[in-house]
Amino acid sequence: MAPRPFRLGRSRTGLGIFATRPIKKRTRIAEYKGPLIDNDEAIRRETKGNRYLYEINSRWTVDGTVRSNIARYFNHSCNPNAESMTIGKRIFIKSTKNIEPGDEIVYDYGTDYLKNVIGRSNCQCSRCRKRKAKKARLRREAKVRAVKRLAAKRKKARAAKR
Repeated sequence: MAPRPFRLGRSRTGLGIFATRPIKKRTRIAEYKGPLIDNDEAIRRETKGNRYLYEINSRWTVDGTVRSNIARYFNHSCNPNAESMTIGKRIFIKSTKNIEPGDEIVYDYGTDYLKNVIGRSNCQCSRCRKRKAKKARLRREAKVRAVKRLAAKRKKARAAKR
């Protein structure tokens, strides 16, 4: 069996999976492994803080907390280069784009996970970081314009007093 086309490494949000060689579009990269549990048990484990639960359907969930589950290190992104696909009761991560060596392999966890666990304002993907940077830049520019307007008003008021 050929060595895996990825490695585990440091990412912006902790640990992540990075390509070590080119990965073609529609390639299965890894399987999300772990014991199959019913959703009642999954809810119990989630209330205890388990974050590696992958819901297959309304009845079954995979608990991916086992250390041998390398797929648990794929991070979330709002601009993914991979996706998860379910075949029966098995979950695979496959690429949706050609991935170059050194790129982090990420997929979209879904809106429920993003809203309830990560939080929209805490997303660290490249798209959200760019969006936040743009908003911050626009706020700074608006503040500079407001300061200039205020300075112009003061100057005009001083000239009117003379």
